[in-house]
Amino acid sequence: MRVNLRKRGERASGRGDLSAQQKMRISDCGTVGWGEASYHSAIRNPKIRILEGLLCPLLLCKGLCKAFHRAFKNEKPPEKMRIAINRTAIAALVVLCMAFNGQVRAANEEVAVVVKIGGIPWFNAMEKGIQKAGKEDGLNAYMIGPTSADPAQQVRAVEDLIAKKVKVIAVVPNDAKALEPVFDRAKEAGIQVITHESPGQKGALWDIEMIDNKEYGELHMKSLAKAMGEEGEYIVYVGSLTVPLHNLWADAAIAYQKEHYPKMKLVADRFGVAESVDDSYKTAVDMILAHPNLKGIVTFGSLGPIGAGRALKEKGKVGKIALVGVCIPSQGQKLIKEGVILESYMWNPEQAGEAIVNVAKMLIDGTPIAEGVEIKGLGKATVNPETHVIKVIKYQTINKDTVDQLVALGL
Repeated sequence: MRVNLRKRGERASGRGDLSAQQKMRISDCGTVGWGEASYHSAIRNPKIRILEGLLCPLLLCKGLCKAFHRAFKNEKPPEKMRIAINRTAIAALVVLCMAFNGQVRAANEEVAVVVKIGGIPWFNAMEKGIQKAGKEDGLNAYMIGPTSADPAQQVRAVEDLIAKKVKVIAVVPNDAKALEPVFDRAKEAGIQVITHESPGQKGALWDIEMIDNKEYGELHMKSLAKAMGEEGEYIVYVGSLTVPLHNLWADAAIAYQKEHYPKMKLVADRFGVAESVDDSYKTAVDMILAHPNLKGIVTFGSLGPIGAGRALKEKGKVGKIALVGVCIPSQGQKLIKEGVILESYMWNPEQAGEAIVNVAKMLIDGTPIAEGVEIKGLGKATVNPETHVIKVIKYQTINKDTVDQLVALGL
């Protein structure tokens, strides 16, 4: 294909005479005639970037043919050489077409992760893991974070992803029940669905857990009981009353208290406030006023300890009311070092993001998921085919002794 690089109306000063700016430089872009706006548009389009990379070798092959032609002073090269060049060009074209098809297909394989709420440290860290694993696995993996912990927003996000025809949808549910119908629609559309923090989720192929949920709730109650001297009044926070995992942890903690610490007393129903600093703060203030003998707060939800901790400081209750609950180390560092937040246990949200994408990759590739399966970066997993739970235990204690180290790791 001959490309005329001269501007309209411009006369050539001689045969093949081009300005320096007009000369084609394959090493720069691999094609011809792109203005600045077109170039930046192409850079944003991954398909064009792939095409650009594949065109470069083809244009170089064409350049070699021209070089042979010039070497023979515009005479045709010998028949054998022409045959060899043609065969090489055809073979190169076949290989490049196959590569282009595979790369475009990989670029189109989207894994979308819908989390509870966007913009908070826990899910910011998870997003890093999602992006990292997506890059390593050759997937277009990304996170969608609703503006509030609203189940309806998650449902709408999943509906949009079904219309977009993504390959895998992963969700960290705010309300497991509310998602069931839309998960069924995803299945009908041929989209595979997985969850995190939602064991027993209907409509999901697999749920991914980083802890043993019963043990996790019990660990927090043991820490709270120790700080309270195993007696006195306490309250419980969860992210919301419909978050499956938070309520499972709370159930385990309360059951353990009733069995092992009979002198402790839960003075109110659990509060679904621990995904909001403001709501956690207000609830703690209200409970301090309503229950003058309150001695403990245990929270499940990463913003619960931050809001409750601020209330304890403001009301002069540090050292008088024990506060135990999971938070992002970097967000709770000051309160932990001041002795406001005493202790908690967590898993690494960045690793959780990686695990979600790596399991999605296994589903896309048709890799069997069975007991002992290796989850990249985490090790061997326990797999329960009846409950559809993939579990990799990764506890980390958060307290005065460990918080600085965890913050240094970027948590």
